[in-house]
Amino acid sequence: MAKTTRMTRQKKLILEILRSTNIHPTADWVYEQARKVIPDISLGTIYRNLGNLKATGEIMELNYGSTFSRYDGNPDNHYHFVCKNCGRVFDIDLPVLTNLEKEVERRMGTQVTGHRMEFYGLCRGCQGVEVDS
Repeated sequence: MAKTTRMTRQKKLILEILRSTNIHPTADWVYEQARKVIPDISLGTIYRNLGNLKATGEIMELNYGSTFSRYDGNPDNHYHFVCKNCGRVFDIDLPVLTNLEKEVERRMGTQVTGHRMEFYGLCRGCQGVEVDS
């Protein structure tokens, strides 16, 4: 069960920023957007609130082995495509494979509470394919 914490003005703004975009931004990008509304907000406040929102299950943190994480305003389990050229992260409209979780439980004798899956390659833009706006 997720912890509950007070919804401060800063936390509410950060959550709104994340839920209003599908680019899976970094903390620095969230910080720049938040400063447009709360000019004196600190980067530390951004990181602290991202951590709190992650801990309460309201957002997802995506770490792909780089020096920074990306954040997803959609906390529901879903899959991602990561472009190895430009680094953009895209949601994939694909049903979550719950039968895969059950198979892992059966084979390993464990209790699976979720899983994460990413696909890697080149996005349409990096392939030179015209992208819909």
